[in-house]
Amino acid sequence: MSQLLASRVALVTGASRGIGYATARALAKQGAHIVAVARTQGGLEELDDEIRKDGGSATLVPLSLTDVDGIARLGAALNERHGKLDILVGNAGVAGPSSPLGHIDLKPWNEVMAINVTANFQLIRCMEPLLKQSDAGRAVFVTSAAASLAPAYIGPYTASKAALEALVRVWAHETASTAMRVNLFNPGPIRTRMRASVFPGEDPMTLDTPEQAAEYIVPMCAPDWNETGRFYDYKTRTLMSFRPPA
Repeated sequence: MSQLLASRVALVTGASRGIGYATARALAKQGAHIVAVARTQGGLEELDDEIRKDGGSATLVPLSLTDVDGIARLGAALNERHGKLDILVGNAGVAGPSSPLGHIDLKPWNEVMAINVTANFQLIRCMEPLLKQSDAGRAVFVTSAAASLAPAYIGPYTASKAALEALVRVWAHETASTAMRVNLFNPGPIRTRMRASVFPGEDPMTLDTPEQAAEYIVPMCAPDWNETGRFYDYKTRTLMSFRPPA
């Protein structure tokens, strides 16, 4: 059986657990070589074991995305080894503090922005030349409904996801005339460790799994995916367009 992503190189951030882990496995099953980025060495090794069991291959990159120079070095290494990048999945994110805005210190605010916004900006800067070397560069960034709903008490996370969405939409506009396609994916409530940390009273068994969500990210990474600057809402299974406020 032919694989959808045979010979493709896919970089996935936050790949040691949750949606990143599930997406890396799902992409590998379709033939992509996975460049798995995460801070947790143990989680990466577990991912590598599972990918190998599935008959796939991976390169493990233990890296904190706060290390912007490390991201640049990764881009250089990918260029030297592969000469291109076909798929970028910007999944890594942190929830940050759950507290009224006036009670949040500057340090945790900066930490959330560093991972959820600045790291993705650096990925865009460093990976765009490689994605343009692909005949079908695809980028998908994981966002949240919080960006538009602006719920109380998770201000840093909400603001960071709103900034991420704006950043990705700008990039989509800038690359619209190229072979690249750049989109956002909103998983909604998913059974992850991050979700449990923000909503500790929630029954995780009522939520879909990361594996279920990942199956809908895979098609957005395929060469035949032609949409750009769009927003896929997993909960409603709907591909949406952004529009100005009324």
